[in-house]
Amino acid sequence: MLIEFQNISKSYGQNTVLDIESLSISSGECIGLVGNNGAGKTTAFSLLLDLIKASKGQVRSKEKDVSADESWKAYTGAFIDETFLIDFLTPEEYFLFIAGLHNWSDGDMSSFLLQFDEFFNDEILGKKKYIRDLSKGNQKKVGIIGALIGNPEIVILDEPFASLDPTSQNRLKNLIKSRIEQHTFLISSHDLNHVADVSSRILVLEKGKVIMDEIKTEETVAKMTAYFEV
Repeated sequence: MLIEFQNISKSYGQNTVLDIESLSISSGECIGLVGNNGAGKTTAFSLLLDLIKASKGQVRSKEKDVSADESWKAYTGAFIDETFLIDFLTPEEYFLFIAGLHNWSDGDMSSFLLQFDEFFNDEILGKKKYIRDLSKGNQKKVGIIGALIGNPEIVILDEPFASLDPTSQNRLKNLIKSRIEQHTFLISSHDLNHVADVSSRILVLEKGKVIMDEIKTEETVAKMTAYFEV
């Protein structure tokens, strides 16, 4: 199993924000996490990336506890929020920094970035702007593509569609679909439609608990849609 949440609980004082007894994710899946504010999506990702410590239980990646072994970092790419960026760099400098961590040459990086011309929409590269001076949407684009550098086995994207205009949202969906055979994706969103468009399996979180875990079909999406309409 690629990823396992085992008896995971995260609490702040008396407030339990995540409580997952058992959750397994296999290689090659595209997992969509959907839920309202406070559902526990970002907390789940933060535990998987060892950004916070569990109150109880373990998150395991390739059978190793992520809080005790750092081997997962070599095959995991992620973008959670703007804190993952280095805002005093230009996008080119940021990409080259990450490329260096993966022993990619400047040529490797240039070839890689050519794939994303449409997604960048001529607003990212060659503008001589620091990342901090880009719009929120363009900062998000930089972070998303940064997460793909090194061709990681696992890619974790928290609310990747937020702050993007509709055209960019559709381009991101096409980008994800085109790379599903290369990565195991974990993607969160408040918007079930976005998640349903790209995911093979959808988890609904509510107050820290997984209340639905379904392979995506028209019927399961309809059931989830009805749940959020209540």
